[in-house]
Amino acid sequence: MGQPIPRYEAVGKVTGAKIYADDLPVPGKPAYGWMVTSGIAKGRITGIDEAAARAVAGVQAILTYRNRPPLGETKTFAGGGLAITDRAPLAGPEIEHDGQPIALIVADSFEAAREASFRLKFTYEESDPAPTFGSEGVVERPLGEVNPGYEPIRFKDADAALAASAHVIDAEYATPTQHHNAIELFSTTAYWDGPRLVLHEPSQYVWGLKHTIAKQLQIDPDNVHVVSPFVGGAFGSKGAVTHRTAMAALGAKQIGRPVKVVAMRDQGFTHNGHRQETRHRVRLGCDAAGRLTGYDHRQSEFTSRVSPYSNGGLEKTAAMYAFQAVKTDNYIVQGDRNVPTFMRSPAEVPTVYALESAMNELAAAAGIDPVEFRKMNDTRVNPVNGAPYTSRSLNECLDAAAESFGWSRRNPAPRSMRDGDWLVGWGCSMAMYPTQMSPSTARVTLRRNGSALIEVAAHDVGTGCYTIAAQAAGERLGIDPGRIEVRMGDSRYPPGPISGGSISTASVTSAVADACDKLAAQLGVPEGAGIDARRAAVAAMTGPELEVLGRWIPPSLDEKALEAMYDGGVRITGGNLEERTMFAFGAEMVEVRVNERTREIRVPRITGAFAGGRIMNPRTAHSQYLGGLIWGISSALHEKTEIDMRRGRYVNDNIAEYLIPVNADIQQVDIIMVPEVDNEINVLGVKGIGELANVGTPAAITDAVWHATGKRIRELPVRIEDLL
Repeated sequence: MGQPIPRYEAVGKVTGAKIYADDLPVPGKPAYGWMVTSGIAKGRITGIDEAAARAVAGVQAILTYRNRPPLGETKTFAGGGLAITDRAPLAGPEIEHDGQPIALIVADSFEAAREASFRLKFTYEESDPAPTFGSEGVVERPLGEVNPGYEPIRFKDADAALAASAHVIDAEYATPTQHHNAIELFSTTAYWDGPRLVLHEPSQYVWGLKHTIAKQLQIDPDNVHVVSPFVGGAFGSKGAVTHRTAMAALGAKQIGRPVKVVAMRDQGFTHNGHRQETRHRVRLGCDAAGRLTGYDHRQSEFTSRVSPYSNGGLEKTAAMYAFQAVKTDNYIVQGDRNVPTFMRSPAEVPTVYALESAMNELAAAAGIDPVEFRKMNDTRVNPVNGAPYTSRSLNECLDAAAESFGWSRRNPAPRSMRDGDWLVGWGCSMAMYPTQMSPSTARVTLRRNGSALIEVAAHDVGTGCYTIAAQAAGERLGIDPGRIEVRMGDSRYPPGPISGGSISTASVTSAVADACDKLAAQLGVPEGAGIDARRAAVAAMTGPELEVLGRWIPPSLDEKALEAMYDGGVRITGGNLEERTMFAFGAEMVEVRVNERTREIRVPRITGAFAGGRIMNPRTAHSQYLGGLIWGISSALHEKTEIDMRRGRYVNDNIAEYLIPVNADIQQVDIIMVPEVDNEINVLGVKGIGELANVGTPAAITDAVWHATGKRIRELPVRIEDLL
């Protein structure tokens, strides 16, 4: 493990010295944009009355589909692009979901723009929306119809294996729509300097944003400069390019001034994406000795009628245990909602919830402790294709968590443990996340005074990437990380990966390491020499400075992947590969208490043990694991975006009614970092951990609820009314 040094930017953040995108200065006096969004979920605009809005003092411009300049075509992630939807901004009168952006008002003040938004009148021809599973008018399709690369898994005969099993679980599970609700609101500040567009926007991929907006506005990407030095929470929501960016840029061009557009909290629910709701049917069997036999998993994902976004993920759950036969099928259900997007562990949270819930139920049916049940069904290869794991420490995590939690004291019978009026239940689950990587570059400049500078257009979305990049260079050159300056989040720097899929640490540090190795070679350090030789060479440096560009391409990708990144593309590899299987693992154990009289649900303690390869910084890793476990509790017991089934509108589109845990909900959280060495995955042996800890928690909590009450809850979140 690396050193647990404090965050590189910690003091600046807590003292307000670090500036986020919306607060960055602009030349001259900015104007303010207000997005107007649709008041219906399906239909078309039949009329627009701008008179009263234009009469508001200070209004400079109103953009609608009637006067929007032509835009170039962009693609969504499914098509190899970064746009949130296939529909262009302000494309026409059709309304395809609630809260669709339909106008931008630009005014001298925020207040004037908001006032004008109330006076801008739209009339609609409204149709009945189909907002969720079971709604009249939804369309179900096999995922392969919209994703030619998808193939259902057929490994041996799962039906026959299940028919011959001594114990079989056949159950249905459901997860809800959830929204990111980062503290930092979505925003874009745009201004033009001649032909050059400058964007200040919280982003998980400034190079991708640069190229996508250039395509939309039909300008040279070299004339786009994106600045996003810090991000106040993203969790996947700031990776795609929304309509807001082009609207702000068009508004700024029309009035010849900088324009600031901040989406209000409720607009963040609709103009961007969310975690889509899912439905699962899982059939899982084992023999009389408890050995897994067949695994059959059918997943349905609710998505947009406009852009058929899907997370999939069943190929990952199929690799988790020593299944003798596997069958998976993925479907999408399209309706009248905004397009979903990535949300922390997007595919893993719903699919692992279903699998691990079934594992807990099958263990109970077989009369085997759920921890031992997982251990006895461990595997060293992906059973579907035989590809070996580069490392797999699930059993070590289970042992470490069980010892810390005191799992051996668990009475397996439901309703057998209590404390006064409180029914006590203990539950467990596996956590996993694929080890993924992307190409990256990084420029490192070594100065004669022994300090250094790292520049890379990667991002720190709160995970500690600034700190870890400095540590990687410090370890490679023998320099105190405190003497290394790190610059990120600016499209003028060499391209780095999208901050998603838990790829940043592995990808960026590998590029930084390559740059440092090149610097050492230029200083005359023999290949294979130790850190003392590099430290001495740095100290003896005579020139003013040395600058090199490091570059790294994961072994399973080629030069074309790096070229694609330079063009704003995304190329990610890892997880399930043909020749090897790469995952980080964890084990989670939770105590739940349910009041026998009121059915109030509490989580007094949770333990997570995780193995994520080399941990560059235990302090920042601890923070990631802590946040993940709390998020998992939130996912199991609190979070759900409520939908008006008649109107197709989100009801709790604010942080007063969108429930998340508060301090009183979180008590004892214990985190164990299980040592793990993996020399096959990348230069430094790093696995991504930012999306690991929240994956298994919901299944552990629902199992603990069953253990406490004897009642199986298979639809998230678990609420008091479910236990009455």
